[in-house]
Amino acid sequence: MRPRGLPPLLVVLLSCWASVSAQTEATPAVTTEGLNSTEAALATFGPFPSTRPPGTARAPGSSSGPRPTPVTDVAALCVCDLSPAQCDVNCCCDPDCSSVDFSVFSACSVPVVTGDSQFCSQKAVMYSLNFTANPPQRVFKLVEQISPSIFCILITNYKPALSFINPEVPDENNFDTLMKTSDGFTLNAESDISFTTKLDIPTTAKYKYGVPLQTSDSFLRFPSSLTSSLCTDNNPAAFLVNQAVRCTRKINLEQCEEIEALSMAFYSSPEILRAPDSRTKVPITVQSVLIQSLNKTLTRREDTDVLQPALVNAGHFHLCMNVVLEVKYSLTYTDRGEVTKADLSFLLGTVSSVVVPLQQKFEIHFLQENTKPVPLSGNPGYVVGLPLAAGFQPHKGSGIIQTTNRYRQFTILHSTAEQDCLALEGVRTPVLFGYTMQSGCKLRLTGALPCWLVAQKVKNLLWGQGFPDYVAPFGNSQAQDVLDWVPIHFITQSFNRKDSCQLPGALVIEVKWTKYGSLLNPQAKIVNVTANLISSSFPEASSGNERTILISTAVTFVDVSAPAEAGFRAPPAINARLPFNFFFPFV
Repeated sequence: MRPRGLPPLLVVLLSCWASVSAQTEATPAVTTEGLNSTEAALATFGPFPSTRPPGTARAPGSSSGPRPTPVTDVAALCVCDLSPAQCDVNCCCDPDCSSVDFSVFSACSVPVVTGDSQFCSQKAVMYSLNFTANPPQRVFKLVEQISPSIFCILITNYKPALSFINPEVPDENNFDTLMKTSDGFTLNAESDISFTTKLDIPTTAKYKYGVPLQTSDSFLRFPSSLTSSLCTDNNPAAFLVNQAVRCTRKINLEQCEEIEALSMAFYSSPEILRAPDSRTKVPITVQSVLIQSLNKTLTRREDTDVLQPALVNAGHFHLCMNVVLEVKYSLTYTDRGEVTKADLSFLLGTVSSVVVPLQQKFEIHFLQENTKPVPLSGNPGYVVGLPLAAGFQPHKGSGIIQTTNRYRQFTILHSTAEQDCLALEGVRTPVLFGYTMQSGCKLRLTGALPCWLVAQKVKNLLWGQGFPDYVAPFGNSQAQDVLDWVPIHFITQSFNRKDSCQLPGALVIEVKWTKYGSLLNPQAKIVNVTANLISSSFPEASSGNERTILISTAVTFVDVSAPAEAGFRAPPAINARLPFNFFFPFV
């Protein structure tokens, strides 16, 4: 009978607690080791107190005998014994330690070594030091601990679970026996999935630095010179490796239409895989096509259609038109190592037997998607060498609109060794604070082009795309503070002549700045910007005649700081009144 009002589960828990309390009262045997003592006496315990009511039958299997002897003896374990044949400091279970070593020990680093904590009853060894003895001795107790948890393993009747079983390795002697005992080969359910379904699983592969870019058929070819100056077409383009190479190609001019390396399709037809072994393909888009004539004149095509080399007979000479002279790849990638966009630019030319063998140029550049621009050009004042922050105001009352890349906000014409204006369209260089710069190019005028069209072309070349209207006074100026920004003053100068073509010839930009703030740490502040477009008159070229004009851009920085004058505070005036009898009795 249980007390009235107590639930059955509470009675069972109280019984288990009483059993555990009774078992923990057992006293273990204590063994003291000297120099030659290596064994301990086991402590003996009495039978567990019974919690069954009298006359109740014992549950079957509750005490079917002791569990099998564990494979590991905790009395022989020593987890701190790290040095063979040498005593480890504060390792009381190290058999290599003597009483001389014990005298320098401070405490036992591992005082208790236990077995499996999942059992309700488990062996444990407790180590300690007896410094009162002479010489010092180590003392250990071999006890049987009782787990306080009611969820524990009381009896283990599966002996193989106490140790790892070495698997039987098939050989020529036992292979037939193992085949008979096994269930045979079975197909997994995943094998029924079609091959196309497995390909749809997203892959975690990505391009790494130097890895060849894969295409739908092989890899992206980037011709280059290896052992000699001759072009090798089987060279792969490597990821994140910017290259610019020149190589020579020996060709038979009469067979130029059959040579793949001279055709645009050889470079624009491959499709780059977004990631290695990916099903997503990134097509190569042709962005621009420039045509170069025999006299080095460049003409930009309005369309980007793929042209094929064409062999033309010109009297006693053979000409091959639409031959690829330069190829420029521009690949955009993400921080996950995936290619998202591929652009391509061509320079085509006409080749005669005079210029054979042919020289070609190949370039490849990688641009990261959503690249963060340079955040500031100074804080607060401008720093020499950093780009000018500029923008434009779309309508009155709005903030300043800026491009994300600060190196593209205020730019001028970029100079190259060829100095061909048509080849420089779209190529700009940033205006850097404190750097006086000058650039230019040459433009050939023919009578076939009207004057107004050439003037518009030159003006677009000088101004570029999206020339700014405002310049930030400081390097950290905010776009919403419109009143603080410095407007650009545009001036146009022209010299008119009768029966002449008026063309813009120069763009002169003057930036005035001053030193602002303390004398100890002055800050550069822009106070005025002027853009002066100078036009000149040129006689119109007649049909068949050519004229070359020079187009130039200049940027100057002028320091308009006033001479600094050191200022000091005025000395304080002492306004003190003395009492009338201060000098008494002398006065």
